[in-house]
Amino acid sequence: MLISLKVNNCFIYNTETEFTMRSDMRNKHFPSNVVSVNSTNVLKSAIIMGPNNVGKTNFVKCIDAVRGIMLNEGKRMVPNIFNADKNCEFAISFCDNSFEYSFELKYDFPKNDYIFEKFSKITYDVHKNKKETIILLRDTQNKEYICNTEDEAEKNAVISAMKVTAKNNLLIYLLDTSQFSVLSEIKDIITSFAKKIDIVDMNNIPMKKTIEMLKMSDGKTQKIVNFILNADLYLENYQYLKADNANNDIIKVLDPNGELNLQEKVLKGSETFMDQLHLFSTYKGLTVPSLTFDSTGTKKIACLASYVIDALENGRILVVDELDNSLHFKLVRAIIAMFNNELNTKAQLICTVHDITLLDCQKLFRKEQIWFAHKDMENAYLYSLSEFTAEKDGVRDTSDLVEKYKRGVFGALPEPDLFESLLEVQNNG
Repeated sequence: MLISLKVNNCFIYNTETEFTMRSDMRNKHFPSNVVSVNSTNVLKSAIIMGPNNVGKTNFVKCIDAVRGIMLNEGKRMVPNIFNADKNCEFAISFCDNSFEYSFELKYDFPKNDYIFEKFSKITYDVHKNKKETIILLRDTQNKEYICNTEDEAEKNAVISAMKVTAKNNLLIYLLDTSQFSVLSEIKDIITSFAKKIDIVDMNNIPMKKTIEMLKMSDGKTQKIVNFILNADLYLENYQYLKADNANNDIIKVLDPNGELNLQEKVLKGSETFMDQLHLFSTYKGLTVPSLTFDSTGTKKIACLASYVIDALENGRILVVDELDNSLHFKLVRAIIAMFNNELNTKAQLICTVHDITLLDCQKLFRKEQIWFAHKDMENAYLYSLSEFTAEKDGVRDTSDLVEKYKRGVFGALPEPDLFESLLEVQNNG
């Protein structure tokens, strides 16, 4: 599970910015929204709210870039264009079933070099005191190298290799890890975590994952179908049918020219377009092609279903940009509630949203689960509702957060002034 992500000089963020899923259990509110993993209390879900163009999508890009780096997919951090320093930094902490780990990198963008990388294991004693054990450190700027292993020969070999190996990738991808047990273990831990992260953009969500699961014709297929039906979309069934004849006949009825005039052009251009012709929805006993009959929101729910079910079943980390795009607010709340439920002990949901009704600490969230994105002429900011206190700001778990947000108590509130544009239009007319 993800514990925290700290970035510095990456994308829109030109100063050190930290997002954390760590929970403060001194607050007893909604304990089911938290799971305890190896002495670490981790939140099951979090939302990020704010105006347009203030960094919400850029934060998702940061997670995606870190994931790509950890999996050797060639993705790199992009430094802030307004900052003269072209070194990007990130530190990510996460936990598995056994330990908590920290992985830190510093990337020289112009040189395409990783000039600093550190992998550590985090442990806690019976008094909850934190201890960091550095397993691997490669600091080429300060000429500091550490390899923590009991095999002295392996330690010396790794340190020697760190001093002379190229810096255009992580050490675990530059050396043959099969020759070094410590590097092999680090690689397994890092890749295992990164592979659990799914990034979804609701503006361009692919259908491929759902189609693959529907083709399986097993228990997982039924879970996907049930999720779609339970979303209260007035459907009686949703299925993948292999026969083509019925498709063509019904499509011609709905579109006499034999062309699919889809509202969502991205679907028509996707690699699974032909497969999507085999998706059918049933209404009042009539089976019709989903592609031409279902609403945009229904198609997005069908796409999202596979990611949600897979995350909950296999303990994945689902990151969704604009979760509330084309979805009813009660459906969005229901999806979040699935992750917060006490039955979920291993999956996480992190999403950006615009729906202010989600600012709810009475029925849905703990304060530390709600985050805000804000930007001014100097910096971009990411901060949690937990930073606002009852004593200083009058913010309690029972507060009307929507009303306080509307009044600008939390910032992250746009102030559009479009009247001037109306005057210009009228004057020019």
